Amino acid sequence: MQVGVFVPIGNNGWLISETSPQYMPTFDLNRRIAERAEHYGLDFLLSMIKLRGFGGKTEFWEYNLESFTLMAGLAAVTEKIRIFATAATLTTPPAIAARMASTIDSISHGRFGLNLITGWQKAEYDQMGLWPGDEHFRRRYDYLSEYAQILRDLWATGVSDFKGRYFQMEDCRVRPVPQGEMKIICAGSSDEGLAFSARYADYAFCLGKGLNTPTAFAFNNERLAAATAKTGRDVSVFVLMMVIAEETDEAALAKWEYYRAGVDRDAIAWLAEQGAADKANTTTNVRQLADPASAVNLNMGTIVGSYASVAAMLDEVATVPGTGGILLTFDDFVEGIEKFGSRIQPLMKSRAHVSAA
Repeated sequence: MQVGVFVPIGNNGWLISETSPQYMPTFDLNRRIAERAEHYGLDFLLSMIKLRGFGGKTEFWEYNLESFTLMAGLAAVTEKIRIFATAATLTTPPAIAARMASTIDSISHGRFGLNLITGWQKAEYDQMGLWPGDEHFRRRYDYLSEYAQILRDLWATGVSDFKGRYFQMEDCRVRPVPQGEMKIICAGSSDEGLAFSARYADYAFCLGKGLNTPTAFAFNNERLAAATAKTGRDVSVFVLMMVIAEETDEAALAKWEYYRAGVDRDAIAWLAEQGAADKANTTTNVRQLADPASAVNLNMGTIVGSYASVAAMLDEVATVPGTGGILLTFDDFVEGIEKFGSRIQPLMKSRAHVSAA
């Protein structure tokens, strides 16, 4: 099973709390995380793109680096680990995204791939006059399908003459083409998002669910399998999980409860308001992450316990058919990478090939 890190491109990572570690995103921070992840044999790094945060007392995600430029920098200071940036497709024409991707492919010597997002938070795009209207909620995967097809054409041949509803290419040229096999990721878990992944993506990311329920995401694997049965393509699920680990289960759970007690309710309220704007899609993962019931870490699957307990639960993730890997976040990323690499990974059966290397 592959393991990757969802690097903290935004302030405070993925905990919307006044009592969790507070920090700003910097290249130096992300470089340190990347180098230690590579040292411990992890498989990939992924950065999101966020253009406006949620405010509140913690100013959650009000401070963000830019995904392509951050990952270009990380590509230059690593040697083996795979690198993924995220394209905010409403802001960047596909031919420009294809050229930036080809450039980072050159920097990384074939280790680069791209996560495609449709955009779900209207305020991110309204502030720049780029929101195409609320009709976008209903048609966003039509838009993304055209975008992905143009990327595939340009990366394969260096030329696109694609003609569609949203894009018109006229002998568009992007060369050189990538030297590596350019992988596409999509994190959409709506029915439309999974249908897109089944047709265009190589990996589909989904949110884990619940506290210490490592296989609760399995229904998404089943939904993706139904979608790929129609396309005949092999697409793996990578599940997003937060890990909070200590010497004992009790110490780890106490830390988790401490973070929950400090939840930034104003930021959560903003998140819930933004997530409710999409009236067209009832199965999107935004419904989960924006649920105010337990949004202190965006309602992602949360693995909390001793090093041995965490290792055992992560191994359970690997048993779900169709699972290709885990995308990890931590409460404290620098400390979390060290704990995972030195204390958790050596106990994981699904990572025995790395521990033995």
